[in-house]
Amino acid sequence: MDQQGTGGARGPLDGVRVADFSRVLAGPYATMTLADFGADVIKIESPAGDDTRHWAPPVDADGMATYFGSVNRNKRSVVLDLTTAAGRAKALRLVASADVVVENFRPGVMARFGLDAEAVRAANPGAVYCSITGFGAGAGAELAGYDLLVQAVGGLMSITGEPDGIPVKAGVALVDVLCGQNAVNGILLALRERDRTGRGQRIEVNLLHSLLSALTNQAASTLATGTAPRRLGNAHPSIAPYALFRAADRDLVIAVGNDRQFAALTAVLGRPELAEDPRFRGNPDRVAHREMLAAVLEEALAEASAAEWVERLRAARIPAGLVNDVAEAVAFAEALGLEPVVALGASRTIASPIGLSATPARYRTSPPALDADTGADWIPRKETP
Repeated sequence: MDQQGTGGARGPLDGVRVADFSRVLAGPYATMTLADFGADVIKIESPAGDDTRHWAPPVDADGMATYFGSVNRNKRSVVLDLTTAAGRAKALRLVASADVVVENFRPGVMARFGLDAEAVRAANPGAVYCSITGFGAGAGAELAGYDLLVQAVGGLMSITGEPDGIPVKAGVALVDVLCGQNAVNGILLALRERDRTGRGQRIEVNLLHSLLSALTNQAASTLATGTAPRRLGNAHPSIAPYALFRAADRDLVIAVGNDRQFAALTAVLGRPELAEDPRFRGNPDRVAHREMLAAVLEEALAEASAAEWVERLRAARIPAGLVNDVAEAVAFAEALGLEPVVALGASRTIASPIGLSATPARYRTSPPALDADTGADWIPRKETP
């Protein structure tokens, strides 16, 4: 069942004003997270609007591009033309009232507008200033920060795809989302420090470093051995069986993490002798013989449907699941009582994944129409918390 828009209760970021100059995904994802927990996010747009307003189809019932809607609820939209002196003057007045400034222009652009971290600090010493870039502000400053490009040069595509196939990107702009999450973390850390000192600071996050950090075990393996990992399809470099398997009718995933689970798996499949086979007895043995093991398991799995196997495996506490499409994934979350969907007018988006017991996320307003909150000479005044 959809969550409906809620208001009233105080959020942990009530009283925090965010001047949001970001566009597309990483920055808007970050500022929507702040808005969900009470921050007053002022989305500053060019007269043409955020690019994603025009990334359609698909659109919702009101004709708004769903890409834009996915990361812009709970915000106000203000159009300021930063190429004009009047627009820049209004923007400077706005950042002077803000607790947080977020931007994801190429390095140097905000300085040309007179809105870089130094200019904002002069007007507002307590402001937390977050810059999101593709490759940092140094030698990579001129490189375009597109998610596909970063997945390629950042190593993710080299480990994604079938062993004998081409490198493959993730099915969503995953690096943008990871970078947006890092931006939220940095902003909250800087606000906590400001609570102690009264001083703001600059936060820098970039797509490439965000991806390298997210490579975790694969990066650690490379650094330790000097050998880059290879593509394994849906297999895991260190665990087996931990992959995609074919049942009688469709695919399922089995994720065995230890010897106890493997013994239980072989019992459910009616092949208990596999747990004592020297080729499969321990995890290192199974990893060394992963292809042989997969063939044996799929021979047994062919005897029933994927849904039947999932039911049996879960009953034996073996991690397993169907390969859902996105609609099935949402329905699965709903069946588990997670309430993953937020409905705000014509907009339906995924709820915040962060659950707070006392001050949960609040869904107040649907994604704004372009310039919905601008009046004549309108500059928002910071409310008293």
